[in-house]
Amino acid sequence: MKNIIIALLILSFVNCTKQKNIKDKAPTEIQQNSTSDKDKANRNSKYYTTLNTIVIATEIGDTLQFKGKDFNTIIDNHSEFLFEIPENPDYLYREFGNSLNFGSEKGKDEYYILYAYFVKQKNGIEKYSEQRKKLIDIYSNINTLFSDIQYGGTYFGHQQSRILGYAEYSIYLYSKKNDENQKTYDISKQKALYIKSLRQIIDDEIKIDHQATDQQKADRSKKMNTLIDKLNEQITNSFYLQRAQAFHYGNYEYY
Repeated sequence: MKNIIIALLILSFVNCTKQKNIKDKAPTEIQQNSTSDKDKANRNSKYYTTLNTIVIATEIGDTLQFKGKDFNTIIDNHSEFLFEIPENPDYLYREFGNSLNFGSEKGKDEYYILYAYFVKQKNGIEKYSEQRKKLIDIYSNINTLFSDIQYGGTYFGHQQSRILGYAEYSIYLYSKKNDENQKTYDISKQKALYIKSLRQIIDDEIKIDHQATDQQKADRSKKMNTLIDKLNEQITNSFYLQRAQAFHYGNYEYY
């Protein structure tokens, strides 16, 4: 009996101590969480629209249209678009985008366009307009090149929309490493190797194309090499070379 009484006293003391600790900590934790949620709402609200309908026009000629309330709901549910430090859009889509709103291929396209829309505002719409246009052109030519190699396909059509997200993330990288981007060393040898590798892919793919006639092969080769000529002109420094290679190797695999 004595042992039971001692055990009950110990248990009562432990419970009282736990409750005291919880009571002491709870107000601080609640206040921190409330403050965090409030700050988050305040940060998000500046991106809300008061329009009944909002239209997002893109650099590739496509547009997205949302009801105002739906657009504001997207902001509330996808605060990753508003991260102070932007993340790679591929990573964000894997973590947050594969939802009911953006789960389809078309939905994924919209996710990347929205990502570009918000990150562009952080980067500076006018400030980096020249770099943005060049990156979109480079990525578009790479996408078209590999589409031609494969005789087209839905993947390449979707990629054209997603290029906007990739370009905007590249602009963010450019803005954060601007000193490094001012490197003045000669990239001609590095670029020549990359351009040569693209031309080699074309030659190899045409050789194994047993359905095309010789004339068709010649026409295809000429068309695709024209795209590579454009890339050769557009890649003017180490930044554009690095981003072209990263986009190429990250999205188009050949074994």
